[in-house]
Amino acid sequence: MVAQEERRGIASVEELEDRLTTPSEALVSDLAALDGDLMVIGAAGKMGPTLATLAKRGFMVAGLDRTVTAVARFSDAATRERLEAAGVATIAADLHDASQLASLPEASNIVYMLGTKFGTTGAEHQTWATNTYLAGKVAERFPQARWTVFSSGNVYPLRPVVQGGADESVTPDPVGEYAQSCLARERLFEHVSRQTGMPVTIYRLNYAIDLRYGVLFDIASQVHRGEAVDISMGNVNVIWQGDANEIALRALRLASSPPTVLNVTGPETISVRWLVEQFAARFGVEPKIVGEEAETALLNNAAASFGHFGYPSVPLVTMLDWVADWIERDMPTLNKPTHFQEREGKF
Repeated sequence: MVAQEERRGIASVEELEDRLTTPSEALVSDLAALDGDLMVIGAAGKMGPTLATLAKRGFMVAGLDRTVTAVARFSDAATRERLEAAGVATIAADLHDASQLASLPEASNIVYMLGTKFGTTGAEHQTWATNTYLAGKVAERFPQARWTVFSSGNVYPLRPVVQGGADESVTPDPVGEYAQSCLARERLFEHVSRQTGMPVTIYRLNYAIDLRYGVLFDIASQVHRGEAVDISMGNVNVIWQGDANEIALRALRLASSPPTVLNVTGPETISVRWLVEQFAARFGVEPKIVGEEAETALLNNAAASFGHFGYPSVPLVTMLDWVADWIERDMPTLNKPTHFQEREGKF
């Protein structure tokens, strides 16, 4: 658990990255039980670099000389350099190129994070090409691997808030082409899994945060700037990125054929109005809101995940304190808004 004094804030990007990539004893134990090396495909996004580094550090703590390979286009050279400095092998590749996909080394364990979301509207064909067509090709390339495949809680329909979030028994009913393509990605991995016996965990996440991006960052930034926050999407779920990455790696041991489906988020159904008030109190300003809460929201029930892995290590109140402190000090951001308020699925 996070000690009271640790709620005061995280001093630097370096401290943040260290916290996000320090493995728990449980993760070290689960990684030690895996056979073979690990590949992270699509490793250059918001979560990929820290996930790959977390895995490498976990293997090292376990005393295992396992290769962790991060695959991405690496348009940002600094991301690749940080990974290599952490002992992670890197491969720069555009997997839409069949020859580059074919040239990837074999791996016993794969975390699949490749996908596109923002910019879907107006370029729907590109979203489907990446999220579905390419996903199927990659799955066929590694039928002997064990997989955690990132998906999204967006595959579920908007839920009546009084019923709580969707658990894994709820039939997907995605809104918009991005969410539809995420479900199609799941189905293609399921198809290969059923055809070949390839073990897969489908990892339905919403929403991971660290201090540089995420739902909490978006809301806190608006409050800090004195802007009114739209509360039409009146409730949300969040989880600390470090916890989300740990679960993604530990979920490899749940992989099965047909695939295991796992919802991943924090335990709270959080009122956006309440979040505005909490950040306003921390910043010493008046809360400003627009709109009214809808009766439905995109909500995820991760009770099954907690049963497997326990509750997240970083509680909500600590995330609020850390994010508020980070914003007040004008610390670096990723400049990647979540658009969590979107109710029509148009990204």
